[in-house]
Amino acid sequence: MTLTLDPATVDLTALSVTDLMVLFTQLDAPTIAEMDGEFDATLLRQPNIASTVIGAIKVRNPLSPWRAKAFRPIDDTSGRGYNTFRPIFSDTDVQRSPMLTSIAPSRYDGRPAYQLDYTPFDGINGRVNMVDEIRRLRPGVYLGIGTWGFTDGQRRVPLPFRLVGPARPYTADLGTPRS
Repeated sequence: MTLTLDPATVDLTALSVTDLMVLFTQLDAPTIAEMDGEFDATLLRQPNIASTVIGAIKVRNPLSPWRAKAFRPIDDTSGRGYNTFRPIFSDTDVQRSPMLTSIAPSRYDGRPAYQLDYTPFDGINGRVNMVDEIRRLRPGVYLGIGTWGFTDGQRRVPLPFRLVGPARPYTADLGTPRS
């Protein structure tokens, strides 16, 4: 299925999950070097009620809403990253959920995607096997597909999000990857 949308003007917040996935397969991966800094994050339409509720608890939590994903290149093929949250009773951001990044085949179409792998770290995202994929919609705007789960079927449920930026510099690496 081909979706005829102009990447320069499409509004990701207006698309269904099906349309977001079709669009995702038509986009290219950003480079490791391009993903440098903190990118403002927005959860997009979710595929079902359970995903919507989990998203509301995890990233739309009014006490500590998700603000961004951040990345820094290590070399031409890999990088590091984290997520940023802003507790409502604080004027400062909190970074958590470290990840390793690389360009890897997408679980959806086998083409290259910028991949965020949380599994090397001992945290909730690592324990639920979270791996996200990102592709460039247009310069500074990215479509991400989050996944998590304990079975192949669970890890194929797409959890779309949008990144815009970079908006701020990368703060610091978190955690130590397990060997």
